[in-house]
Amino acid sequence: MQALLDAGHNVHALARARPHDFPIQARFSPWLASKSEPPGESLTQADAVIHLAGEPVAQRWTPEGKQRIRASRVDGTRHLVNALSTESRRPQVLINASAVGIYGSRGDEVLTESSPPGDGFLAQVTLDWEESALLAEPLGIRVVLLRTGMVLGHGGALARMLPPFRMGVGGRLASGQQWISWIHIDDAVRLILFAVTRPEVRGPINVTAPNPVTNKEFTRQLAAAMHRPAIFPVPKMALRILFGEMADVVLASQRVMPRVAQGLGFQFQHAQLDSALRDLL
Repeated sequence: MQALLDAGHNVHALARARPHDFPIQARFSPWLASKSEPPGESLTQADAVIHLAGEPVAQRWTPEGKQRIRASRVDGTRHLVNALSTESRRPQVLINASAVGIYGSRGDEVLTESSPPGDGFLAQVTLDWEESALLAEPLGIRVVLLRTGMVLGHGGALARMLPPFRMGVGGRLASGQQWISWIHIDDAVRLILFAVTRPEVRGPINVTAPNPVTNKEFTRQLAAAMHRPAIFPVPKMALRILFGEMADVVLASQRVMPRVAQGLGFQFQHAQLDSALRDLL
């Protein structure tokens, strides 16, 4: 949001969060995206809608949790498209969140936007999520699907990794051979703005840096950036006990390449992991 404001755009936030969680220049309207109520008049003046809402995946996948994960994405997006369909003036583009989870766990296979979906709960949810967003295309709206990898910023996944490394007890997860497709948060934001302003961007786009690494290499570079050892691997069984079925996501191997972004000339500011970690840490 701040990047859009800095670029001179007007921003209207639709969210469940409190108004003071947003930049002061942004307008704010509360709207529960998982409900069927339309989000009011704020859509009628929008040139672009950026839809990022979704129940966190990083939780134990109880039946209730899996239903929230699915409903917040698939149903929430469908309700949004339904609201757009009732407007006489529609936005030019819908930028919709998605995830590299659509590819499933694929070992060393190089994955691009043209790769077929994989198997598993998260892959199916993500596929259905994208199909809900694509319902906006017959309305004359350009749809972009942000297949986002692990975003490295000052919160999120990286923040959860730091405490054990600070204490010197960090280490690879299981074998460490699984691939991690990551991106610096600044590049992720720049890529979203790129998708908003470039009309040739449509359909899936991998929001990942062009140099994925294995978990073992990620662990080595994170430990080096923090000047700590990384000698305590986490066994697969321990991850199963901690996370249950969600451990499949933690252990998934996704070697994703941002072919669409590269083909359109997008320049990554942090193409290498060591650069990204130095900047953030």
